[in-house]
Parts: sequence; C-alpha cells; structure tokens
Amino acid sequence: MIVEDGRAAELAIERRGQRSVVGNVWKGRVGNVLSGMEAAFVDVGLDKSGFLHVDEIVALGTPRNKRRITDMIKKGDEVLVQATKDPMGTKGVRLTMQLSLAGRFLVYTPYGEGVGVSRRLPDDERRRLRDVFSRISVSEGGVILRTAAAGVEAKDLARDLESLTKLWVALKKRAEKIKVPSPLYGEADISLKVIRDLLNEGVDAVHVDDQDQFDRITSFLKRTSPDMAKRVNLHEGPGPLLARNGAEEAIKSTVERRVPLNSGGYLIIDDTEALTVIDVNSGRNVGGRGNRLEDTVTATNLEAAEEVVRQLRLRDIGGIVVIDFIDMDKAKNRNAVLSAVNSALENDRTRSYVVPEISPLGLVQLSRQNRADGPREVMTEVCEDCGGAGWLLTDETLAIDAARRIVSKLRGREEKGFKVSLPSASVDALTADEDRLDELTAALGMELELAVDDSLPDDAIRIRRSTL
Repeated sequence: MIVEDGRAAELAIERRGQRSVVGNVWKGRVGNVLSGMEAAFVDVGLDKSGFLHVDEIVALGTPRNKRRITDMIKKGDEVLVQATKDPMGTKGVRLTMQLSLAGRFLVYTPYGEGVGVSRRLPDDERRRLRDVFSRISVSEGGVILRTAAAGVEAKDLARDLESLTKLWVALKKRAEKIKVPSPLYGEADISLKVIRDLLNEGVDAVHVDDQDQFDRITSFLKRTSPDMAKRVNLHEGPGPLLARNGAEEAIKSTVERRVPLNSGGYLIIDDTEALTVIDVNSGRNVGGRGNRLEDTVTATNLEAAEEVVRQLRLRDIGGIVVIDFIDMDKAKNRNAVLSAVNSALENDRTRSYVVPEISPLGLVQLSRQNRADGPREVMTEVCEDCGGAGWLLTDETLAIDAARRIVSKLRGREEKGFKVSLPSASVDALTADEDRLDELTAALGMELELAVDDSLPDDAIRIRRSTL
C-alpha cells in the first residue's frame, strides 16, 4: 500500500495462485492469424491464448502503417512474447514481441533503440541523465531511464544495464532449448516490483511486517541502492501494520459502492463491462449561512475531484470513466473542477487521458490504462444468484413468473391433477400467498402439487401427472 499525506493512495493485492503475469516472457506458438483484425492468437500455455496485434511485432525499419500481419507471422511460428496486460473476463493475456526487462534504474529493450528518459522527471534532471548516460556504451537494443534514476550516477546506471544485458543473453540461450509453449522469464513478486518501481528520494520510509520479505527487500536494495536499504523498516510494534493510516478501512472501501466525502457529500461508483460511472452528490452538504448554491456546489465538486482520482488509484479502475459532477452555472467553476481532476492525476503513475472540456451534459470523461485486476476483482467473486448483475428478482416477480409458466403449460389440459416441479425460490414465492395459489388452481380447474427441484434453471418448469 502507498500512503500519501497520511492517507492510503494505492493498493496492490496479490494472492497465491493469482499472481499477475504482466512482464512475464514465454516462448509461444502462433495459432490463428486474423488478417481482418491485423492480429494473431498465441498459445503460451495459459488457459486462453494471448492476443498479439500487428503493432506489437518486432519489425525494424517497417513503418506501422505498412505492416500486415500475414506478411510477418504465420500459424505455427515460434515466437518470444511478453505480457502487457493480464487476462480479464473473457479476454486472454495481451502480448507484445517488443520485449522489455526492468531494472532498478532503467528498462532495457533488446529490440529497441536509443535512450529515453521518464517524463515524470524535471527537465534539468532529464538533461543530466542524458548527459551521464551518453558516456555508457549500449552494444545493442535501447534503454529507458526510469523515475527512480533521479540523482543516480553513471556507475549505478552501468551496473543496472550490465545486469539486464546479461539476463537477456541468458534468456536467448534458454529459449533455444525449451519446448513450446513454455515460460521463459517471470517478473518479480508484487513486493519487489513495488520497491523496484517506486522507491526513490520522494519516499520517506517502507514498512514491512514479514521477516522473510524484509530480508528479500533489503538484500535486493543492498545490491542496487545501498542507501535506500536504510529506509526499510521491519514492523514489530503492537497491532497489525495494516491498522496504521487507515489501511484496513481503505482496503474494505474498495468494494463499496458509496464513498463518503468529508463535507457530507458522497460518490456513487458503478462498474459495467463497458465503463465506470461515478456520480457526485451533495448529500448533507448544504453549505454555510450566506453561501450561494453555486459556491456550495463548486466546493463539493472540487473535493469530489480529488477523491475520484484517489478512488481510481485505490481501486485501479481502468478503461473509460465518466464522472457526473453536480451542475455548475459558471464556466470558471467548471474549468476549476476539470483542472482539479488533471492536477490530482499528476500523482497517478498509470497513464490516463482526460477529455479537455466538460461535456454539455456536465460530464468529465477520461480513459485510464488498466493492466491487471484491481482489489475488487481480487477480493470478490461473482454472485451465483444474480450473476454479477447486482440485483435479484423479488418474491412477487418470481411468483407471477412461475404462475405464468404453469398456466402456459397446463391451460386446456383435460387431466385434473398435476405435479409441478420448480426451483425452490419459485415454490417459496408461490406458497407464501395462499390466495395466489388458490386463484391459480381455480383458473385452471385442476389440483396442483408443487415440488422443489433445484436442479432446474431459474426459469424452468417440469410438469407430470399427479399420483394424488
């Protein structure tokens, strides 16, 4: 968990057997090649084949607009591919052949070229790093200097690059020997990834409550950033580590639909397969004496803007996001709210794009990259009764539906007695109201014997001659 200004800002949850595969490398085999989609499916040994788009194929010197998937790979080809996005829902893992190996201070791209520097660094630091790295030789491939490289000198950068190039040589040799499909390289677990990617001069301290993890992390840092190892602390105090800084409450809140604001307002967050919708409500925030409605609304929206971005990060919400702020009359207030959203997103490491204007309907629209399941997906499962829809049919609806099915099956039959088997929920709904069942038998002019059969689908019915 990342804590900023005393509040939980980001969560990363990993369960045994459910580790993210982003960054993993496989030797896979090309399956179907879809010329109409300019993509191919690659078998890497997972439950579902991975998706490889033509733009993710290594093709040095070939402009993207001239690439054709059928000219570059064919069914049965053996390829080295890397995961850029975890399997989600019905979709398999997203793949690329543009491999990248992440180190402490830089990312080595074997099929890339040139030197890039993180745009999150100030311009003067980016210039310094380019100058420092110009004295380091790169025999092949490209390099991207990470945010963690801020203040780092040439010897540390060179050591990182040497380690990654040796890793690449070893992977190539192993790839020649293993069968297809087989894993070739696995990313570090979540704890080391967080340390590797986020621990920099802007981090005050790292707290760990497990001795083995503490030893692994400090060992890693002593090899890569000895000075940073001093910032890692083993939590041995009273009470669980996650009880500090509201961590447990933050974890639980990620599965809640309603998010309270300090002012008395609240957010409602609804997720669908297509997008996430966030509604801002004023709630109990009616403003102070003498405040105009526009001022109260704007204050609530500005508070909500920061909390919305915090929830995007906490829940790791990706895809299209639509935020319905409370209506504001003045353009300057609308612009202030949009600016607050953009400002809050500056602290978000995940790439996002915000539509530059609030829509005529008062909506802020943005897209946010999503690479893995968030806390809600990890901690919850689909409800067997509602199928993930979030709602169930009422007893009244079940009773009416069951009665209609019975009438449709038995109307006009000459026999006077039938045994009707239904799922238990339908039987319970029908028998809860004796008048309803009496009316049904009177309308049909026959006796009905109801029986429970939970092997039937919810909307099914079985009719037999009654032996009574």
